[in-house]
Amino acid sequence: MGTASEFYLFELDENGHPTTIPHDHGEYFDVAPLDKAENVRRQICLTLEEMNIQPESSHHEQGPGQNEVDFRYAEALEAADNFVTFKWVVKSMASSSGLFASFLPKPLPHAPGSGLHLSVSINKNGKNLFQPSFEESAEGQSFVAGILQRAAEMTIFCNPLTNSFQRLGEFEAPKYITWSHQNSRPLITVPFVAGFLPIRSPTRSSKAAPACAGQRTASVCFDKQKRQESVPALV
Repeated sequence: MGTASEFYLFELDENGHPTTIPHDHGEYFDVAPLDKAENVRRQICLTLEEMNIQPESSHHEQGPGQNEVDFRYAEALEAADNFVTFKWVVKSMASSSGLFASFLPKPLPHAPGSGLHLSVSINKNGKNLFQPSFEESAEGQSFVAGILQRAAEMTIFCNPLTNSFQRLGEFEAPKYITWSHQNSRPLITVPFVAGFLPIRSPTRSSKAAPACAGQRTASVCFDKQKRQESVPALV
């Protein structure tokens, strides 16, 4: 399982209290001088590496002051543990830079929300179930069917705050319980080149272990029922 987490960096007031003033006004993949958080993200990644946690990439996200850090794949429990540590590191590095890091799903009403994207890869007998392609994998399709079937239950754990639901359906956050190869609005976006499955509805307000355990619920579903995906793709 790979994780990608979005978060906002906000300025502090004269008393050291958090504000809703973004650290910068950069946009998606902007660089300096529009992106003012390069050094903060670098320090976050270096600190994680010193703790034997391997970030894969980091960049400025779509919203003002919004950032993202992506992680290499790990076993589900390890990924959940690493993510708990990641949140502490982000908070600490932001504070040492005179900033406040917010993982709130929708901290600004008219800006993109922050999500926790889970990229799931399932292996059986040494074979990736999403290869050679999604259309050729009956078990991979059943896995997707299991997630779609359990979407309501997973949402309870993955979006525990009222604020979480203000994010869903806005900007590029998922809106429909279905899947697609390229549309950004469904719950699941299945890559044309299979190998992993991004689940985009969770937020960092959820507990890491239950969020990661959602993939286990889906795998139990397809192991027991062997269902074929019956929900049409949103194109």
